[in-house]
Amino acid sequence: MPNQIFFILPEIDREKTKKAVEVALEKYRFYLLTIPEEMLPKVTASYSLIPPAFTNKYYSSTESVVIDKLDREQERLDYIEWIRKAVNRLTGREREIIIKRYLSDEEMYDYEIYNQIGLSERRYYRQKARIFYKLAFLLKVEVYKSEHPV
Repeated sequence: MPNQIFFILPEIDREKTKKAVEVALEKYRFYLLTIPEEMLPKVTASYSLIPPAFTNKYYSSTESVVIDKLDREQERLDYIEWIRKAVNRLTGREREIIIKRYLSDEEMYDYEIYNQIGLSERRYYRQKARIFYKLAFLLKVEVYKSEHPV
């Protein structure tokens, strides 16, 4: 069949993908610590300032500092929402594992989690590996092995 199309899918680098997901989840946890508690459950409005002139130049250094601070704050909130949306697309058990292990205030170890939720150690680690793949694709942080090593 000469007209048949073949797709060669790139191979995923398991360790680098796992590391990328862990970095994303750790950054989420860090951002939660830097945002005031009263801001977390709210949906924030988008901030925009209209410059007083046609030059788009801000004349006040205070104004520039405030805008930078608001931009960083909005970046944090967007990142937190991005992680939340990805985690919420997981199944209930998968969400429970990720939240308990990586996203809660109190850090738990893997053995505590699989004992608490009633999974065997082997099944827990297999399920956790699958969860990491799902999160990698949801967050678009998957890492592929290159065909030609550099």
